[in-house]
Amino acid sequence: MDFEIKDGSPLENLEKQLICPICLEMFTKPVVILPCQHNLCRKCASDIFQAANPYWTNRGSSMSMSGGRFRCPSCRHEVIMDRHGVYGLQRNLLVENIIDIYKQECSSRPLQKGSHPMCKEHEDEKINIYCLTCDMPTCSMCKVFGAHKACEVAPLQSVFQGQKTELSNCISMLVAGNDRVQTIITQLEDSSRVTKENSHQVKEELSQKFDVLYAILDEKKSELLQRITQEQEEKLSFIEALIQQYREQLEKSTKLVETAIQSLDEPGGAIFLLSAKQLIKSIVEASKGCQLGKTEQGFENMDYFTLDLEHIADTLRAIDFGTDEEEEEYIEEEDQEEEESIERKEEGHQ
Repeated sequence: MDFEIKDGSPLENLEKQLICPICLEMFTKPVVILPCQHNLCRKCASDIFQAANPYWTNRGSSMSMSGGRFRCPSCRHEVIMDRHGVYGLQRNLLVENIIDIYKQECSSRPLQKGSHPMCKEHEDEKINIYCLTCDMPTCSMCKVFGAHKACEVAPLQSVFQGQKTELSNCISMLVAGNDRVQTIITQLEDSSRVTKENSHQVKEELSQKFDVLYAILDEKKSELLQRITQEQEEKLSFIEALIQQYREQLEKSTKLVETAIQSLDEPGGAIFLLSAKQLIKSIVEASKGCQLGKTEQGFENMDYFTLDLEHIADTLRAIDFGTDEEEEEYIEEEDQEEEESIERKEEGHQ
């Protein structure tokens, strides 16, 4: 059964502004105003507050908890309560006065025909009953003479109140469910934030530990390179000294050879004999002087500076996250392996 509603009057438009978003009825005093400036019946506000905070102790209890929160059903703004709960919310006296004026105005005005849905089949009849069989509103004439004659009907107001109550309960459950979902979202967001903070912290700690290892390796590397450099400089100094000695010897020998050749070219026997004996003696001594120092075999070898770092490399590769007990066991195993390796080397030398 179809029905039509006439255009609303200013009072009807005002009534729409005085409807509670929870119970879908006109605000019931006392009316409370939320921080977001939306209004609720105090009872409706209490219902959604209790649904969102099931463990909150009411103000009449000897044990009270401070705080509690719920979300405005109109804008989803989070309302944070003090220990008084909804009784700590300010009453909106202006809205309450407007409701009183509206009710007085409505009671003083006669009911107009166009202010109530009318039956399309019986234009002079108001929609005043509800067909339970067809699940739709209709008029009394339709029940007596019309299409709903054989149907089961009920008073429109009782069905209206029942479905309105059911819808209000559904809204309350949905609002409470949304609040619980929002609480879970907040908890997950907090968990995400804490996870990021913890990850950043352990990354920093890990970087610091590796920086210490880098510093130790760089320090040891510099120390070992310095020892090699020192050994290199000592050997090169020794070699340079030998080279200088041999050069000096070579220079003396070259001069003796030149002097000897000049003596051989001397035609006079007396002059030759005066210098020949001393020259021969100098050449013999110079020949003996060729026995200067030499480098030993393998002198330039630097192999004794070789390091075996494979076991250390294996240890570094085995670095992983674990408990302190696992790390201690691993260190004990490493120490035991080193002791066994030293014992085997000592036995080999014997």
